[in-house]
Amino acid sequence: MTFHSTEATTGARLEAASRPTFPFSALIGQPLLQRALLLAAIDPGIGGVLISGPRGTAKSTAARALAALLPPPPAASAAPFVTLPLSASVEQLVGTLNVEDVLRDGRLRLAPGLVTRAHGGVLYVDEVNLLPDALVDALLDVAASGIHTVERDGISQQHAARFVLVGTMNPEEGELRPQLLDRFGLSVALANASEAAQRTAIVRARLRFDEDPHGVAEAHAGEQARLAAAVVAAQAGLARLAWSDAVLRRAAECALAAGVDGMRADLVMLRAARALAAFEGRSEVTADDVDAVAELALAHRREEGRRSPAPEPKGGTRQAAPMPSGSSGPSAHGTPLGDWGALPPIPEATARVRPEGGWPAKKA
Repeated sequence: MTFHSTEATTGARLEAASRPTFPFSALIGQPLLQRALLLAAIDPGIGGVLISGPRGTAKSTAARALAALLPPPPAASAAPFVTLPLSASVEQLVGTLNVEDVLRDGRLRLAPGLVTRAHGGVLYVDEVNLLPDALVDALLDVAASGIHTVERDGISQQHAARFVLVGTMNPEEGELRPQLLDRFGLSVALANASEAAQRTAIVRARLRFDEDPHGVAEAHAGEQARLAAAVVAAQAGLARLAWSDAVLRRAAECALAAGVDGMRADLVMLRAARALAAFEGRSEVTADDVDAVAELALAHRREEGRRSPAPEPKGGTRQAAPMPSGSSGPSAHGTPLGDWGALPPIPEATARVRPEGGWPAKKA
């Protein structure tokens, strides 16, 4: 059995803490993901980014890289990167009473939650589709408003909570409910690299970073500084940009063509289009900006985008599900009505039970 000293463990932790983050500008083959994250960073009011895709497609790497690109808040050395665990409670997310203060001096104070700690940075939720709906709903409310109000036992406090919400999910593990899916501002669906040249470039970049992280960070320092400055300048220039009637009309046309519900898609498209124009240093928002961001805002809101086919079972083809009992046929969207998983009644033959022995016959 080998024992490690406390000094060695502490040294390993310090080394891991000082290890640079994979540069945002070094990401390969993910231009839509980079655009969506940058737009959400410029205007967090867009409502965050939902990233779906299989394992190993740089979802968490991109989120961490974005946090390293953001300007640090006052009195901080870097923008925070806060991870919301799947086992988190509502109190951990939104805040709760500070029990130590109550026991010490009898005063009621609120302890801020994770949404407050993430102010000015990135709040990352891995496997957001596995979170309880109540947590997701509260999280999306804060992400869209930038202000969180905590009310507990007669105390009410407001905390600034302006952060970039990044949620990731693997569609094979389940989908978000449409009501929650619509609350995310932008979405990006990733896929595995299908070309050998691209896979080679991705693997080479990762191996190079693992062997010399500081060297890779220095090699991309200039591009990182340019992106960080562009984000800061775009944030400052948002208020000077307005939407013309032609831009508003173009957003409405895109939303109607996609058949989305409500007005959230129009609002997200307009805010994203403005953020894109500010990032590119232009003085006005155009219809082309709306077209450039439309798919990011509409992909997860389309009716067909809410349904995905069930994965094929291993070792065979997927059989059609039986029509549930009580349904009269498929619905207008082509899906059967009734409860999924319910089987129709199956008639079974019965046989009369003949007693063998048992109680004696009654006497007259």
